[in-house]
Amino acid sequence: MNTKHVIAAVLALGAGIVLGIWLGGGEGTAPPETGPAVYRCPMHPTVVSDRPAGCPVCGMDLVMDRPERSGHEDGHGEESGEVRIDPSTVQNMGVRTRVVERMPVGRTVRTMGRVDYDETRMTDVNTKVTGWVEGLFVDFTGQEVKKGQPLLEIYSPELVAAQEEYLTALDYVRRLEDGGSVEALEGAKALLAAARQRLMYWDIAEAQIVALEQTRKAKRTMTIHSPQEGVVVHRAVYDGAHIKAGEHLYRIADLSSVWIHADIYEYELPWIMQGQSAEVTLAYAPGRVFEGVVSYIYPFLEPKTRTAKVRMIFDNPELELKPEMYATVKIRSEMANEAVVVPVQAVIRSGARSVVILDLGEGRFAPREVELGVEADSVYEVTQGLSGGERIVTSAQFLIDSESNLKAALRTMGGHHGAMGSEGHQH
Repeated sequence: MNTKHVIAAVLALGAGIVLGIWLGGGEGTAPPETGPAVYRCPMHPTVVSDRPAGCPVCGMDLVMDRPERSGHEDGHGEESGEVRIDPSTVQNMGVRTRVVERMPVGRTVRTMGRVDYDETRMTDVNTKVTGWVEGLFVDFTGQEVKKGQPLLEIYSPELVAAQEEYLTALDYVRRLEDGGSVEALEGAKALLAAARQRLMYWDIAEAQIVALEQTRKAKRTMTIHSPQEGVVVHRAVYDGAHIKAGEHLYRIADLSSVWIHADIYEYELPWIMQGQSAEVTLAYAPGRVFEGVVSYIYPFLEPKTRTAKVRMIFDNPELELKPEMYATVKIRSEMANEAVVVPVQAVIRSGARSVVILDLGEGRFAPREVELGVEADSVYEVTQGLSGGERIVTSAQFLIDSESNLKAALRTMGGHHGAMGSEGHQH
């Protein structure tokens, strides 16, 4: 027997001793092998031949290797890489098992959110004429206003001239109505309509125009009214100030409905969809839960945080949700009605594959490769490899998986050792 054969035999004997110690006296010995023989290089397992030869890579003799038989002598089938472990050893290892279940797959996404204004319920107030503020009725930020409530009075020579022009056209029409040609009356009415339209273009309310017609006297100042109900969130005008056409005066926000923005990580995005219900809680109101709806998912990510922003709408009739508050957000979603699921801790993930350990009973265990779907709350969805009702290992599965791999290696080495012994006998 040459030196290579001696070294291979010693390695095989040492591995057999390690396996016997690991199994604690259990039935860990590989069953006899049957089937057509193949020859494999001990140093390069990818080199395979159907007849004895030398390895083209290292020159070592190829050794005999047979596939495992399909079942045990007692008639039970054997999974690939199956091992037997003594019950006392199983108990000492702390092995726990669980039956594979079919259940709805869902996930609760928890994150932090920030209360913000509803941008669709905000209005800027300005004027279309130049003038001077001669009366300020809303004079501080945070003041609540009603729709149509007076905000300020403005003196504008342009407005005074437009009122006088309207009154002149109105008097001309009434004189022609008492006696005048039809053509002249129609022209006067057209002039009156143009003057009226000019006032309306400058945001003079219909009621103010009616009052002008009744008093027949141009007002020195005109009142600017609030276009909506809400809260003044910004004020840029002061009593006596000179303002220009289009200059920003007030910003009014309706806080009866607010937005809450939350940041969602990339791996959680598949669970978020528009229309889902959302819940938030506030630090200053423990135990109080506010309910809203996911209204929009922004189509881009923040480059620094690698998160996507999600917008939710919440009713706020009591104004308890105040802009710039922080809130704890919880979004619950379900992806499938029924799916095969396994606990997260039951899956051994190596990057290239995902494996669970089956409990076959009577101290028998075997690895099973599976394909995973989405990760839900502490469970994985299994799309292929398992069906409901099978029992899997949920703890100490790494030890069993290591034992399974060791057993497969020792079977191969045992076959090599037998082939070497045959060669030695021939010599």
